[in-house]
Amino acid sequence: MSLTRKLTILTTSTVFFVTLIAAGWGFFVSDNQLEELFDAELAQSTRIVQGLVEHLSTTQSEDQLSETLTKTLELPDDIFGTGEEEEGDEILPGGAGHRYERKIAFEVWSPDKVPVLDTLKANDTHNVQPGFAWQEVAGFQWRTFTLKDDVTGYWIRTAQREDVRDELSQEIALGNVLPFLVILPLLAIAMALSIQFGFQPLRKLEKPVRNMAPENIHPLDESLAPKEVVGIVQAVNGLLRRLDQALERERRFSADAAHELRTPLAALRLNLEKACEDNPEQYRDLIQSVDRMVHLVEQMLLLSRVDAGTDFSPEYHNLSAILEQSIADVVPLALKKDIEPVLEDDAKEALVSCNVALINTLMRTLLANAIQYSPEKTAVTTRLEPSADGYHISVCDQGPGIPPEERERALSRFVRLDQRKGGGAGLGLAIARRIAELHDGHLTLSERPDHQDGLCVNVWLPARPKKSRLGRS
Repeated sequence: MSLTRKLTILTTSTVFFVTLIAAGWGFFVSDNQLEELFDAELAQSTRIVQGLVEHLSTTQSEDQLSETLTKTLELPDDIFGTGEEEEGDEILPGGAGHRYERKIAFEVWSPDKVPVLDTLKANDTHNVQPGFAWQEVAGFQWRTFTLKDDVTGYWIRTAQREDVRDELSQEIALGNVLPFLVILPLLAIAMALSIQFGFQPLRKLEKPVRNMAPENIHPLDESLAPKEVVGIVQAVNGLLRRLDQALERERRFSADAAHELRTPLAALRLNLEKACEDNPEQYRDLIQSVDRMVHLVEQMLLLSRVDAGTDFSPEYHNLSAILEQSIADVVPLALKKDIEPVLEDDAKEALVSCNVALINTLMRTLLANAIQYSPEKTAVTTRLEPSADGYHISVCDQGPGIPPEERERALSRFVRLDQRKGGGAGLGLAIARRIAELHDGHLTLSERPDHQDGLCVNVWLPARPKKSRLGRS
């Protein structure tokens, strides 16, 4: 899992759980505060009725007071409804009031506790106590507030259904919490984008490392690194410098060793030829061994030059003409085994930006390998065809082939597989692949298209390299 994804998941999860906890706590606090507010409103309503009773009791008898309070405070609808009428708008049609009014009840008793107004119909005058209380009436829980008027001696009680209080408190509490829940996905997206933006400097460091070639190792720009990873960048730069020095020593050793061996080997071969003038068969195996050593030295020199990438300048050339010349160069080798080199050119005018000497070396290496491992009186087919933004070259022989699991290893340096017998040193395919890579191309091995015995070496070259590595000094 990437660090970006891990941080995004951790931070988003943390914010999610913290927001849920905050929302739950906010809901709990809001619900309790609203209960306190409803109790205060209940007490206030009771005191309003108390003031009304004080005013009317001075001019009206109990019967008249009961009639006046009933007309004023008793609603025509049943306060013990099932709640189905609560669906829809809160405002009643025609300005008749609010639907929650149906869930509020008033009771007034005379000083001797004779009912003057009784919309609740609790019938519990014997158990009336001042203050707040919970009471069950007709299957509903009611919150009540009762007080006694010290002036008139009347008892007044206001009651509100619990389900109405809960509905109101939950709606208001959810209204306070809901914005947190709605904004949570937006916050998660914003955090993910912020983390992505914060890792941009690391991605800028990744690109030069990914595009760095072995022949062009250079330190990373520390100014692009955030302060937290400057130490890592410095350590990587130290490693890159040591790696560049090691590769340079390896290239110099290969080149120096090859140069030092070339002259003694040439002298040794010349002396052997003179020594075996009278009896050439006696020294034939020895001369062949020297020839293999000379070939190895030449390949090591070529590999060191290719790795260094020096003195090569790419120009636009006709790839078809290069292939024709490469095939002509190996015709003498093919004639020794009665092998027919075949060129199938579907591109004709295939212009590519390349180094002619390197591409010619690549093709001669592939053709020589194909001829070496092909049976006598067979054909080696070279095919050139256009592909996306470049050209595809395939060289197919009819030899023993290479198993799929061994093909990648066969492209490594100094690797020779048992079934690919011959006098090589295991550098030919490695050199060919390196030349393809220098041209921003690639080289792979595959079976023949007709699934017959043999091997196909496939090379793809861009018409124009994206970033030429040639000409490095």
